[in-house]
Amino acid sequence: MARTRAIDFEEKQRSLLSSAAAVFAEMGMEKASMAHIASRSNVSKALLYHYYPSKDALIFDIIRNHLEELEAAVAAADEPDATPQERLRLLVRQVLENYRDADNEHKVQLNGTSALSTEQLDELRAIERRIVKRFSNTIIEINPDLNANKPLLMPVTMSLFGMMNWVYMWFRPGGPVSRDEYADIATTLILEGVKAVR
Repeated sequence: MARTRAIDFEEKQRSLLSSAAAVFAEMGMEKASMAHIASRSNVSKALLYHYYPSKDALIFDIIRNHLEELEAAVAAADEPDATPQERLRLLVRQVLENYRDADNEHKVQLNGTSALSTEQLDELRAIERRIVKRFSNTIIEINPDLNANKPLLMPVTMSLFGMMNWVYMWFRPGGPVSRDEYADIATTLILEGVKAVR
C-alpha cells in the first residue's frame, strides 16, 4: 500500500529543496551526495529518498520552483498601463528582488542543467522563454525599430538578463548601491543604450 502524503509534505519539500540548493551551491553538483543533503536537512536518507529518488530530481525541482516563483513575481509586477520605460524598470526591480536570498538556487540553475533530461530541460526552457518574452515585448515597445535591419531584440534582451543574472557574483547588501538602485542603473543602461542600437 502506498504511503499517504503527510499534511506538511509541501513545507518539508520546500525545506529539503532549500537545504539541497545550499549543498549543491557549496559543493558542486558532482561532489554533493544525497547523504550530504540529508545531513544538512536534518532528515534520514530514507526520508529524503521518499521525497526525491535522485540528485537529478532535486536539481530539477530546485530550478523549476525558482523559475516558477520568478515568473509569477514578474507577472504580478507588470503594469500594462504604465509606459514601456516604467514597465521595464518595474520588471527589472522585481527580478532583482526575487533574486534576494536566492543565490543558491540561482547557482543551481546556472550550473545544474547538465544533469537533466531533455524533457526536464524543455519544461524549464518553456518557463524561461515566457519570462524573457515579457521583457522583449516591453523592449520592442521602447524601440520598435530594433529588428528593422537585423534581429537585435534578442541580443538586447539577453544583455539585460546578463546584467541581472550575474549580480549575485558581486552584489553585497549594505554596499554602496542598493538592490533597487542597481535595478535603476541596469534599466537606464538598456533604456539609453537601446536608443542607439540600429
